[in-house]
Amino acid sequence: MSPLFSANPPGWSVCSALCLLIALLPEAKADDLNTTTQSNGGGSQCGEYTNQVMEDGMCRLVATLPQLQEQKCPDMFRCTDEVSYWLQENEERKQQIVALKETISELQEELRNHRHRVKVLELQSEEESPSNTSLESRFHELEHHYTEATTLLHLQGTLILDLQNHLHNLTLLVDEVKTSPGCLTNILHANPLMSAQEARHSEHVRNCPIDCASIYYNGARRSGLYTVVPLTAGVPVEVYCDMDTEGGGWTVIQRRADGSLSFDRNWMDYGDGFGDLHSDVDDEEHQYRLHVSGFSGTVQDSFSWYHDKQGFSTPDSGNICAEISHGGWWYNQCFYTNLNGVYYRGGHYTPKGQSPLGPDGIVWYSWRDSDYYSLRKVSMMIRPRSFRTRLSP
Repeated sequence: MSPLFSANPPGWSVCSALCLLIALLPEAKADDLNTTTQSNGGGSQCGEYTNQVMEDGMCRLVATLPQLQEQKCPDMFRCTDEVSYWLQENEERKQQIVALKETISELQEELRNHRHRVKVLELQSEEESPSNTSLESRFHELEHHYTEATTLLHLQGTLILDLQNHLHNLTLLVDEVKTSPGCLTNILHANPLMSAQEARHSEHVRNCPIDCASIYYNGARRSGLYTVVPLTAGVPVEVYCDMDTEGGGWTVIQRRADGSLSFDRNWMDYGDGFGDLHSDVDDEEHQYRLHVSGFSGTVQDSFSWYHDKQGFSTPDSGNICAEISHGGWWYNQCFYTNLNGVYYRGGHYTPKGQSPLGPDGIVWYSWRDSDYYSLRKVSMMIRPRSFRTRLSP
């Protein structure tokens, strides 16, 4: 067993007569711990000693030392390295216990302080509860505004994405125009000996829009002036395109708005076209015979059933109806509809000319069952039967 001394350190110079109680750590077997044994030992020169194993497993050592001059203690009482180690270890453990007690005391004091702070905070929270309710309401209000802002931001993001897609499509169209021949018109300088017809056909046109429907299919969605090259003409013509009415794609061939322009014109004027493209319009294409059918609208038909397959006539062509009406039109035996007549301010009218031969206003007979009721605004537009609206690019 390894001894653990509770006596003074060894190394006495003089032995004295005293009793020592030495505590030794037990290493005995379990069946020997509950037994008490006693043994005697020691030499006669250094006194006697006895040892006894106690019931609690400790070893009790009793020694009687004589008073001898200049005689050293027995070897058994010398502090070995192992005993010194355990003494030092015991002292360190004591110091550690003292340090732990101090630490526990400090922690207990800190815990008391924390409990005091918690109590103070609880009291403050009870005092500020109305303010907290107001803050909570404000927080919910801000949260609601944040949700609305997030929704608007998402909507704006969707719109921006949509615009980016449109921009991308337009960019592709521009790139396609740059890489493809596009609408090319190579104008050859006319020879003075060439006829007007030969000079007209000296222009070579490639991939050009033939009407406003073609321009619509190319991505244009804004009403305004555009340049087209009609198949029958072969030369560029500036026309007004209506991109708003009934899906768009309409080529405006005639429009009456304020009567500032007279339609009492000769054949050449109607062939070349006249007027302001923003208001009263006609062009050479409509010299030809009229083919119209499939009427639909909010009034009864006064046009297709009577004027279909009629040729276009002007006052200088010898047509009496054109002379009476003072304008070019697809006359049959005169008209049930004449949108190129004399402009009146609208409503019932009396012909202005001297000795008038008949009605000459802007007439749609079935509108008022009368030839003497003039319309204030009219417009004529054309587009292919196969036209279908498309989404914007």
